[in-house]
Amino acid sequence: MSAAAPVSEPAARFIGAGAWRHGLGYGLLGLPLAFVALPLYVILPNHYAREFAAPLAALGAVLLGARLIDAVLDPIIGRWCDRLFARSIGAVLSAAAVSAVVLALGLWGLLFPPAAVQAAGMAALLSWAGAVMAVTYTAYSVVSVAHQAWGARLGGNEAQRSRVVAWREALALVGVLVAAVLPGTLGLGVTVSTFAVLLALGWWAWSRSVRPLDQPSMATSPTAAALPSLSPLRQPLFQKLLAVFVLNGTASAIPATLVLFFVQDRLQASSAQEPAFLAIYFLFAALSIPLWVRAVSRFGLARTWLAGMALAIAVFVWAATLGTGDIVPFLIVCALSGIAVGTDLALPGAMLAGVIGRLGERGQREGAYFGWWSFAAKLNLALAAGLALPLLAWFGYTPGARDAEALWTLTVAYCLLPCVLKLLAGGALYTLVIRPEQRAASPLPASLKVPS
Repeated sequence: MSAAAPVSEPAARFIGAGAWRHGLGYGLLGLPLAFVALPLYVILPNHYAREFAAPLAALGAVLLGARLIDAVLDPIIGRWCDRLFARSIGAVLSAAAVSAVVLALGLWGLLFPPAAVQAAGMAALLSWAGAVMAVTYTAYSVVSVAHQAWGARLGGNEAQRSRVVAWREALALVGVLVAAVLPGTLGLGVTVSTFAVLLALGWWAWSRSVRPLDQPSMATSPTAAALPSLSPLRQPLFQKLLAVFVLNGTASAIPATLVLFFVQDRLQASSAQEPAFLAIYFLFAALSIPLWVRAVSRFGLARTWLAGMALAIAVFVWAATLGTGDIVPFLIVCALSGIAVGTDLALPGAMLAGVIGRLGERGQREGAYFGWWSFAAKLNLALAAGLALPLLAWFGYTPGARDAEALWTLTVAYCLLPCVLKLLAGGALYTLVIRPEQRAASPLPASLKVPS
C-alpha cells in the first residue's frame, strides 16, 4: 500500500468531485503531443520509403542519427526546464509556446519537403529530413519534458500520481487515435493543420491548469540531503527503474516501427484497412487506462505494470501465427495489445514521480529526471528504427516482399523479438523493483530481530 499524501498536494485535486476539470486542464496537451508522435515515429519511415522510394538502410541511418541527436539533448533540456521552473511558471509556459510553433512548422516540413529538395536527389532529401527531424524532435522534447515535469511536481500518493499521468496519457491516446485515422481519410495536409489547432488548445488549457507548489511539501530525505548534487544516473532507485523502462520501451518501439510493414506485407491488408488496425489499438489502450488505474489502488504500480507486460507477451506470441488474410484475428491482436500498452503509458511515469519524491528532490530536479527518461524513450525508438530496418534489409526483407523467408524474417522482428525483450523487462521489474519493495515491507521474523 502506498503512503497517504497530504490533502494539500495539488495531485489530490485529481480525485473526487470536479477532478475531471483538473485532469482535462493538465492532460489536454498530451493529445496533440501524441498526435504528432504517430506521424514522427510510425508514419514517417513508411511515408519516405514508399512515397519517395528512400532505401531502408539509408533511411534507418538518417532516423537513427536524428533521434540520437535529439535523445542526447534531452538531459540538457531537462536541466534547462528545472531552471525555468525555478525562475517562474510563466517562463516555462513561454518556452513551451515558442517550441510548439517550431514543432508545428517542423512537422509540415518533414511531411511536405520542398519541391526543390525533392528535385535535388535522394541525398538532398535525406539530408533535409535529418536536419528538420533534429529541430522538430528538439522542439517536441522541450514541450514534452516541461509538461511531464509539471505533472511530477504535483506530488501525491500512488493512486493520485497514477491519475495525473492517466489523464495525460489517456488524452494522448485520443490524439494518436485521431492521428491514426486522419492521414488515411483526409490526407496529411489536414492532419498537420488539425495538429496545429490542437497544440494551441492544449497549451492554453495547460496554462490554466493546476499548478505545482512553489516549494516541496514533503521533507527532504537524509539521503537526498547528503547527496543533493548526484546525477539522476547515479541514483540506484532511478537506475533500476530506468533499466526496466529501457527494456520494455525497446520491446514496444520495434513493433511500432514495423507495424505498417507487417500489415501490408504479412497480412496483405488493403490500405483502406490500415486506419482500422491503428484505431482499434489506440482506442482499446485509451479505454484500458481507467481500469489499470483502478488496479493500482489494489495491487500497486509495479505489479499492475507487470500484468500488462505478461498480457503483451501472450498477444504477440499469438500474432506470430497469423498470415495472409488474417484481418479479424489481427484486429483482436490490436485490441488486446492496446489494452496491454495502457500500463506502459500510465504507470512508469507515475513510478518515476514516486522515485523523485522518495529521493527528496520533488520541486527541484524533475526536469533532470524526465530529461534522462525522455532520452531513454527516444533511444529505444532510435534503436528500433536504426537497427530493425537495416537488419530486415540485411536478411532479405524489402517493402512489398512476398517470399516466405522474407516474411518470416518480418514476423520474427515484429512479433517474437519484442516478446524476448518483454520477458527481460518483466524479470528486471520483479527483481529490481518488486522484490526489494517486498523485503522492505516485510517485518523481520522474531528469530532475526535484534534484542533491544
